[in-house]
Amino acid sequence: MFDPVCPSPLVPFRVGDKWASLILRCLEDGPRRFSELKVPLRGITSKSLTQSLRSLERDGFVVRAEHETPERRVEYALTPLGRGLLGPLDAACEWTREHWDELIDAQEAGLSRVPV
Repeated sequence: MFDPVCPSPLVPFRVGDKWASLILRCLEDGPRRFSELKVPLRGITSKSLTQSLRSLERDGFVVRAEHETPERRVEYALTPLGRGLLGPLDAACEWTREHWDELIDAQEAGLSRVPV
């Protein structure tokens, strides 16, 4: 993992970006505008959504398309590479469902040990 030729920096799952997988899910059924993404992603700030979309675009998972109609419109859509992540996301979601109680217990145990 620490070898200079290791591809670990290319790992598609960004641990620090809690919104990336949710954004991919939101784009699963087709392109969406920025404001349309904010509806299901309750609680995300415009700044966080912008940063996550830019990262996903930079990494090749999302494409940004500008449409010149009477009003300027920007949409985001999954690329084939991004669509390829939906299967692994399904597997991660299934694993989470199977281990939900254990995960909650571990988090609660960890919270009870944190000094205030």
